[in-house]
Amino acid sequence: MLDSRPLRCFVAVARELHFGRAADQLEIAQSALSRQLLELERKLGVRLLNRGRRSSISLTHAGAALLPEAELALRQLDRAEFVTKRTARGEMGSIDVGYVLSAALSGLLPQVLTAFRSAHPSVEVRLTSMETPRQIEALRSGALDVGFIRPRANYPDSVEASIVHREPLVVAVGNEHPLATQDVDVRALARESFIAPQFDEASGFVEYLAALGARGGFEPRLAHRVRDFITAAMLASAGYGVVLAPKSIAAIQSGNLVCKPIRGYDTMAELAVAYRTAAASPAARLFVNLAKATATAVGSVKRPRRSTARTRKRA
Repeated sequence: MLDSRPLRCFVAVARELHFGRAADQLEIAQSALSRQLLELERKLGVRLLNRGRRSSISLTHAGAALLPEAELALRQLDRAEFVTKRTARGEMGSIDVGYVLSAALSGLLPQVLTAFRSAHPSVEVRLTSMETPRQIEALRSGALDVGFIRPRANYPDSVEASIVHREPLVVAVGNEHPLATQDVDVRALARESFIAPQFDEASGFVEYLAALGARGGFEPRLAHRVRDFITAAMLASAGYGVVLAPKSIAAIQSGNLVCKPIRGYDTMAELAVAYRTAAASPAARLFVNLAKATATAVGSVKRPRRSTARTRKRA
C-alpha cells in the first residue's frame, strides 16, 4: 500500500521539475525528498523520474501516468481528513429530528432551525412529523437523533429530555359558539362536548383534560376523538365541540376558530427536546444544546412547572 508522504513528494517534484524548489515547498531537506522518491520507485518497481546530470528532471512514461492518479488520491485523502475533523466537531453530517405539531405552531422549532442553520450550514437536518410515543420509540431505536415531544413521566434508559417551552392552555371554539364572546370559567366547561386530540396517547393532553375536569368539578364529556390538533381545530371551528389546546393552536389559519383563556385553570402545556444519550453524534449534541439555549434566551421555561408530566428518566 502506498504512503501519502512519498506521493506528496513525487507530486511536488513532478510539478516543479526541480528538487530544490520541491523541497522548499514541502519544507524538508533535499536528501529526505530524494529518499522518499527512491522508496516510492522501489515499492512500485518502476522509475518515475529521468534524472539529468545536473538539475534537469523529466517524468518517465510511468511517472506521467502516476501524476494525475497521485493528485486525485491526495485530494481524496485531504477531503477525508477535512470531512472527518469537521464531522467530529459537529460541523458536518446529518441529523434526524422529529416533532409534534405544537413545536412548529409555537415558533420554537422554526427558531431553533434558523439558528442552527446559521451556525452549522453544512449539517443536513431531516424533519419528520410524528406523535410523541412514536418519537420516543424512534429515539430508543436510533431512527431519530432528536425529538420535540410532549414530556412524559418515564423514558427508556437511552433517552433523556429537557423542557424547552411552556405556553398557556386555552379552549378553542367556533366563532358562533356562545363561549366565543364570553369570559370562560373552568366550571362553565362542564356543559361542553370536548374534541380530544391525541386520544390514543396515555399521557399529555389526556392528563391536561382530566386535570381541567378535576379543577372544574366535572367529568369531561368526549364527543370526538382525533389524532391531531389540525383535525380538532377544524371540527371545533365548525361547531362540533370545544378543544383544550395550547395557545399556539391559534396559528392554524381558520377564520372561524376563537381561542379563549380559561379562568381558574392555569396549567401550562409543555414541550421538551428529547435526545439519545448513547452514541449521540456531535451534530445532534450541538442541536440539542442550541434548542436548550434558545428556550432559555426567549424565556420559554422561566415559569414554575404545573403540569403532571415529568422529565425524569426511568429508575
